[in-house]
Formats: sequence, structure tokens, C-alpha cells
Amino acid sequence: MLQPKRRKFRKEFRGRNKGIAKSRTTVDFGEYGLKAVERGRVQARALESARKKITFVTKRSGKYWIRVFPDHPVSKKPVGVKMGSGKGATDHYQVKIRPGTILFELSGVDEQTARDAFSKAACKLPLKTKFVTKEK
Repeated sequence: MLQPKRRKFRKEFRGRNKGIAKSRTTVDFGEYGLKAVERGRVQARALESARKKITFVTKRSGKYWIRVFPDHPVSKKPVGVKMGSGKGATDHYQVKIRPGTILFELSGVDEQTARDAFSKAACKLPLKTKFVTKEK
């Protein structure tokens, strides 16, 4: 599962996720891309699940890139613990997605296979996405 090797601080605030994406908005590495249409937070396990679906549909032919990385820690307290006594331990990592961010890229397969792979991967993600191709 994707998570940072080291962090300067173990815990973070939730923060804001407003505006549209300024970087990672074009297909740079592959021929096809999966672009986020709405904002949200994607957990590392959802990204891993989508990645597995892409490799399964493409039958490991072609090459794919994951353009986002879950670097934001989310803390959670255990069940049954009373209020107070500080912030909980890190439960999982997530990435904040803004509209227009390219999540995955794919090359080395035909367009129909890429569309199929990305549509099945999009079902694993908690936000709306669309299929995009590289501008020539």
C-alpha cells in the first residue's frame, strides 16, 4: 500500500481542499489518462484497488503511471475511547484531489482497452472521473 517512508510530522490537520488543480492537469507520460471531475479525498487502499484493476484489465501489457501519492495522514481513535486525551494514532493515508487532476496514465494498449481499464478503475474511486487522451 502506498504511504510515505518518512514524515517530518506524524499528524496533520484536515485542511481545506478548494480551487481547481494547478499541476498534474495534462497527460504527460502516457497516451491516455483518468482525470478527476470533482474534488475529494482518496484513500491509499482505493488507489491500490484501482491500480490492481488496471493491471488486470490490460493483462499487464502496456505501462501505467500513478500521478498522485497519498501523503496526508488521517488519525483515528479506537472504538470505545472517551472524548479527550489527545489526537488518535495515524489510521491511514489519503490524497486530496482537486477537479482537473490526472490520477492515472496508461500507454502501450489500444484505446478501447484503456477506456475499459479506466472505467473499471473509476468504480473503485470515490469521485467522478473522465477519460482523456494526450493532446497532439
